[in-house]
Amino acid sequence: MSNIQRLALTGLAASGVLVLSSAFAADFTDVAPVVASTPIFEHVNAPRQECWNEQITTQTQGSGGSPLGAIIGGIAGGVLGHQVGSGRGNAVATGVGAVAGAAIGDKVDPNGGVFGGNANAQTREQIVQRCRTVDNWQEVVRGYNVTYRYNGRDVTVRLPYDPGPDVRVSVSVIADRRAPPVSYNVPPPYGAPAPY
Repeated sequence: MSNIQRLALTGLAASGVLVLSSAFAADFTDVAPVVASTPIFEHVNAPRQECWNEQITTQTQGSGGSPLGAIIGGIAGGVLGHQVGSGRGNAVATGVGAVAGAAIGDKVDPNGGVFGGNANAQTREQIVQRCRTVDNWQEVVRGYNVTYRYNGRDVTVRLPYDPGPDVRVSVSVIADRRAPPVSYNVPPPYGAPAPY
């Protein structure tokens, strides 16, 4: 057998080994029984609004007020102003006293409460809604620690769901790097006797 024929056979055998090794390296799926499945809880706050109705009493002031306070204040202010001056100053003092007295009298009794028996004040009952935000702590499942048994070994993984009694697993076959692959189609090295 010539060297060219040997090289061709060696190349053909090497490509056969590559095809054979890539066939063994294919991934596949299998089913493994679940040994344990434990939920993973997280303590989270989901605040909520709490509302209730409350009855309150409001008091409104009358629009015009009582003229009685202004009148009595004006008279008192005029009398006091008249006591202050004499002549033309007396008339001015009386006028200023009457205006100041009327303003003070209206402020002292804006709703007629002191002099008029509180005739213009109004009370009203109404329902008001009050609300507040309260904490709402909850336990939420964030996933599961799942232990499954495959080929005599227990493996624990975290999954976002509870898989049930079994789980699908992905299995990969890897080449053993400790020993070179053995091929029975490759001719022996140059000088060695052929087995055929």
